[in-house]
Amino acid sequence: MSWRGFDEFWDPWREFARVERDMGRLFGVPGGVRSGSAPAVNVRADHDKVTVTAELPGVSLEDVDVSVVGRRLTIRGERRTSEPAAGGRYHRRERESGRFGRAVNLPYPVEVGAVTAGLKDGVLTVTLPRAQADRPRKITVQAA
Repeated sequence: MSWRGFDEFWDPWREFARVERDMGRLFGVPGGVRSGSAPAVNVRADHDKVTVTAELPGVSLEDVDVSVVGRRLTIRGERRTSEPAAGGRYHRRERESGRFGRAVNLPYPVEVGAVTAGLKDGVLTVTLPRAQADRPRKITVQAA
C-alpha cells in the first residue's frame, strides 16, 4: 500500500478536528472547542477584573454578539466573505467565513451590569469587573 493510499484511510488532522468537535458538544461550545473559524482568545485576570481579548479581523460591530451568563462569557458572530469579481475565481481561499462562537469560563463571578466591550483594529476587548460580593475583604483584628 502506498502512502497516498494510507492517507485516504487515516488523516490525523481530521481526527483532531473530530475530537475538538466532540469536546465542544460535550461542553456546549458552538463550533467545537476551537474550530478554525472561532476566534483565538486571551483571558487575563487580576484581583479587580477579567479582561478577554479575541481576534476578530474583518468582523464588523453589527456581526458580533457578546453575552455573560453566570461565570460564562460567550462571543458569537459571523465572519462574512467577499465573492470574487464577475468572471473571477479564487486561486487560494484560506480565510474561513461563516458563523462562529466561543465560550470562556470565567475565574470568578462578575458584575454583569458593568461589563464593557469594544472592537478596535480587529481585536475585541471585553472587560468584566469582579463582583463586589466576591472581592477579598480585609478584616481588622481587634484585641479581645
